[in-house]
Amino acid sequence: MFPRTSNVKCLSDAGLFLDAVDVSGGRTLRSLYNGVVGLQGVQHNLPRICTIRCDPTSCFFPQNLISNIRTPLFILNAAYDSWQIQSSIAPPSADPHGYWHECRLNHAKCSASQMRFLQGFRIEMLNAIKGFSQSRENGLFINSCFAHCQTERQDTWFAANSPEIRNKAIATAVGDWYFDRAGVKIIDCPYPCDKSCHNLVQGLRLKVRDSRFRVRGYKFGFKDSWLRVS
Repeated sequence: MFPRTSNVKCLSDAGLFLDAVDVSGGRTLRSLYNGVVGLQGVQHNLPRICTIRCDPTSCFFPQNLISNIRTPLFILNAAYDSWQIQSSIAPPSADPHGYWHECRLNHAKCSASQMRFLQGFRIEMLNAIKGFSQSRENGLFINSCFAHCQTERQDTWFAANSPEIRNKAIATAVGDWYFDRAGVKIIDCPYPCDKSCHNLVQGLRLKVRDSRFRVRGYKFGFKDSWLRVS
């Protein structure tokens, strides 16, 4: 399909969904994936190199596939992926009494024990990429942020205050890897060491009464309305 001179590489942004244990001791995301595999009947279309040693649902998880991908791959992921915290690790279904409600929406409200649980999730992510990271052609940028999808917004992808690891922004790291300027396998120190993160805080509500206000240098014009950041 492509000329032999084509340089084909892949970038995964926030796609490293783990087969993780949730706060109730169950596996919420595995249950979801198991339903997808059964509904769509995809077990016969999954990579055989995985299905000969794992069940079909396990072969839906990237951690069981990435080491066998031949195309050069760059994994960009937040070690504390906000989507996985809310939908896989501590979803309402696994937290019926709401002990994790505040922490799930705002990491600053997590207790010490909750933060230890999230640090364990980070370690699980790092263990999942050990084999993948051994390939010289692959790249990594795992920052210790509470975020999800960091290439779609200019402020996280490449801006004056974009997230960095060792003074390297995400766009620079991906560019160095893609254009073979340098090998890139960068893993951040654990939270809270990284002060460059653009952490996501869910459910923040702001009452706006003034017709003009500024947020990070941008002007907005509203009249007595609610804004919801989610």
